[in-house]
Amino acid sequence: MNHRVRVWDIPTRVFHWAMIGLLAGLWWSADAGELVWHQVMAYSMLVLIVFRLIWGIVGSDTARFSHFIKHPKTVLQYITNVKRHGVSPSIGHNPLGGYMVLALIGILTLQLSTGLFATDDIFTEGPLYTYVSHETALWLTWLHKQTFNFILLLAAIHVLAVLVHTLKGDKLILPMITGYKKVAEQSGGTLAFRSFFIALLLFVLLAGVVGNYLILPIVQML
Repeated sequence: MNHRVRVWDIPTRVFHWAMIGLLAGLWWSADAGELVWHQVMAYSMLVLIVFRLIWGIVGSDTARFSHFIKHPKTVLQYITNVKRHGVSPSIGHNPLGGYMVLALIGILTLQLSTGLFATDDIFTEGPLYTYVSHETALWLTWLHKQTFNFILLLAAIHVLAVLVHTLKGDKLILPMITGYKKVAEQSGGTLAFRSFFIALLLFVLLAGVVGNYLILPIVQML
């Protein structure tokens, strides 16, 4: 008998869908040459990433890195079980999906970091451009552009994995919308969820700092 259990909190779900929206916006703004908007959305992404890193330490159980980052042996065992018995629903991220989360956060952090030093050699420069040589800035700009290809690759793998799991009976999309998932049994005890207002306070604080020092000066140029 399936049980409907709460799996994802609101902050984790908002982060997930906001990140997808910002990635689409960043792709469009870079392709269209709208570099001012590209910077605004990049700094917004910075708020999300820093928030997720902190929430991964102090947030709800399923949002914490300690909940879904498993030993590599556990990941290999999970892959073996999937090959032998097929996909089974997981509470939160499965062991393999946990490493995908780390990979995505890592590559996005690299993308954001290099963008802080980037330049188009015409008008737009990152806020840390003056702290490195022009040659270093050009190299970081090249790396910034190339890193996006790896983001697209990881995103494609992530989407493919979600589709495969969905087809195999482990529905992942709807729970990331509603927060609830149907599983055969809930093992490991009751999940603990942090207050939404703590997450909101943290997000407002981060948005205030980044908005004041990075986003506001850009918006004033529009």
